[in-house]
This record gives sequence, structure tokens and C-alpha cells, in this order.
Amino acid sequence: MLNTLIVGASGYAGVELATFLNRHPHMNITALAVSAQSPDAGKRLSDLHPQLKGILDLPLEPLSDVSVWADKVDVVFLATAHEVSHDLAPQFLAAGCVVFDLSGAFRVNDGDFYTRYYGFTHQHAAWLEKAVYGLAEWQHDAIKEAQLIAVPGCYPTASQLALKPLIEAGLLNDAQWPVINATSGVSGAGRKASLNNSFCEVSLQPYGIFNHRHHPEIVAHLGVPVIFTPHLGNFPRGILATITCRLQPGVSREDIAEAFHNAYQDKPLVRIYEQGVPALKSVVGLPFCDIGFAVQDEHLIVVAAEDNLLKGAASQAVQCLNIRFGFPETQSLI
Repeated sequence: MLNTLIVGASGYAGVELATFLNRHPHMNITALAVSAQSPDAGKRLSDLHPQLKGILDLPLEPLSDVSVWADKVDVVFLATAHEVSHDLAPQFLAAGCVVFDLSGAFRVNDGDFYTRYYGFTHQHAAWLEKAVYGLAEWQHDAIKEAQLIAVPGCYPTASQLALKPLIEAGLLNDAQWPVINATSGVSGAGRKASLNNSFCEVSLQPYGIFNHRHHPEIVAHLGVPVIFTPHLGNFPRGILATITCRLQPGVSREDIAEAFHNAYQDKPLVRIYEQGVPALKSVVGLPFCDIGFAVQDEHLIVVAAEDNLLKGAASQAVQCLNIRFGFPETQSLI
């Protein structure tokens, strides 16, 4: 039995993590924590999220001193902002904990990336170099050996799962960059209230055009340039990514199907559609990424759907946990 601490447990991804880990047969939730300044400190998680009443009634501990918990737990999940994870992760790692970070603080092994796209100088180059990117279907062997797993962003997960098999198989014409148009529900902005993510204020629109932080994350890990435009939709959760590509001459629909089959035939949390394309209702509340596609001449459209809080955050973190410790990959997820 592994003892675990969830930091940032009151947020949307944090409560999903707590739910998965509470029913995991090999995990014991030692504590749920929030920042010492959080208005949620001292409250019970089930008071904030009533669906957990009688299931998970642990209090939210104010985290002011890492040493209080570092020697009591084996595994730490950081469902925190990138600047918080940047400071907390090295302290838990130094104590020997295995850390799963859901923020962007360690996703790209390049200090200049953080100066340019996150606006701060990364202070932990050694851990940045050791961090393993937790795109579970593609990093299985590296995750098994890692102490620090940087769980990918929600948009990058859907985008990469859709494109990597095609890139690896050499099916795309690199004269035309893949164009990713992706729409997320408002939960992607987090639980903290603001006018910009107030449900009554949200109207479908693009944002972060050419400067969203997930764009360079996608490019860094795909290894090819893309056009990425995120959109905010007026629905609670889920991501739908519609990706337009150009194929190499002579590539057929069968070649595309074979590439996806070869990549994911033994990957239980990616579902490939033989016909048609997925909708959000197929994945909301579930740990899957669903992928479908259509081909016309040299043009390909791939559609990927996932729950941004699950496959785009919490369930992928638990999937990485299962890989890291040799548990069945879908343990507690299905």
C-alpha cells in the first residue's frame, strides 16, 4: 500500500484525483492539502464536492511546511499552478517521494521555454532534465523509471495522441503544417471564479491565438510545427480537437487505419473509431481519448475527444501512477 498526498485537492482536477485514488486498491490517501492561504483550508472535501459525502470526508490541510508530510508519504500529486509546483516538487523529490505534477512546471526539458512562455526563470534545471513527460501511451518505459512525471496539458494530450501515429509512420506531407482547432469546456480554466470563465459570460470564441502555452508544448513533443488555435466553449467539460492535415501522395485510408491500429491496439485508454468521428458525450466522465478520421484525396481530418479533467489531467496522472508502480494500467479508472 502506497501512502499519497494530493496538493490542490479542492480544484476540479484535484477532486477527480481524490476520487480515483480513494478507490484504488493499492493507494492510501494520507492527506488532502491546499495552500495555507486558500479559503478552502480546514474544510472537508465533501463539503465542497457533495458527491463525495460519506465517501471521502477528509479535511483539506493547509500546506505551509512540506517537511510535515514529505516523510509520511510515498507519492505526491500536485494539482497546483505551475509556479507552485515549481517550488514544491523539488522539496518532495529531495525527500524521496515520487511526484506526479499536473502543472506545466516540468513538461519541457528546456529552461528557455519557461522564460519565453511562462515568464519566469526555471530554478531547478537538474529536475527539469530528469522529468519524464507523462503522455502515457508513448512514454511507458520512461515512466516506469521516473521519480518526476510531468503530466501533459489537456490540449496537448488530445493533439498528440491524434497526430503521433501519423508522424511516426511518415504519412503526413510536411509541406503543410497540421492545423489543430480545439475547443474546451470552462472547467479547463479551473475552479477559481472570474468573469472570463463565468458560464453566463462565455460565448464560443478562440483565445490565445499564436501564443497559448500549450502550442509550444505540442510542438516540442511532436517534433513538427503545427498551427494551434484553442477555443472556449460554453459547456462544463471536455475537449474536442479537429485537426486538418495533408497526406503524402498515395497514402490511403487503410494506411491511416493501420497507423492508428499499430499505435493503440494494446492501449486500453485510446479508442479508435472504424467509422465516423467522436463527440464529447462519448468521453465526458470517462478516462478515454476517442479518435476518428476521414480522408478525401490527399486531405485528412482527425477528430480527438477527451474529458479535459480526466484523460487531459487526473486520469492520465493515475494511468502514469499505474505504469510507474506496475499496477494494471486501468486500475481504478474503469
